[in-house]
Amino acid sequence: MCGGERERRTMEKVPMLAEGYEQITAELKALRAERPKIVDAIEEARAHGDLSENAEYHAAKERQGQVEAMIGDLEDRVSRAQIIDPTSLSGDKIVFGATVTLLDEDDKPVKYQIVGQTEADAKKGRISYSSPLGRALISRQVGDEIEVTVPSGDKFYLVEKIEFI
Repeated sequence: MCGGERERRTMEKVPMLAEGYEQITAELKALRAERPKIVDAIEEARAHGDLSENAEYHAAKERQGQVEAMIGDLEDRVSRAQIIDPTSLSGDKIVFGATVTLLDEDDKPVKYQIVGQTEADAKKGRISYSSPLGRALISRQVGDEIEVTVPSGDKFYLVEKIEFI
């Protein structure tokens, strides 16, 4: 990633629902609380002597690196968070936060809400705006036909309904 690309990425807002924001801040709080425990584990392992063959020391240092990286990532997302309330949205185009009812090739209805990456859970009917289907749906309207390529092949959908709930 070149400097300009990194700078552009840090300026980009990260859309998410309030629920996703709360989830990220709770995870951040938990990781920050883990920091002193890791430092204690490192100190205790150091007290055992030779660090070159000290598995506890190396495991604690590795965990410290993981936690710091995760904290950095979460702090970045929190600082760029743009909280979207779907109920405040309206219009006839699919946007972030919209709940969309689609008809598949067998005219069977499927319902998805377009959400942020951290909130996506296909089993709960929540797909990321950056997923193949999410990208294909953004800016579409009722009556539009959509073709999307997914790992299992090409899928065809018809946009039946757009809700902001």
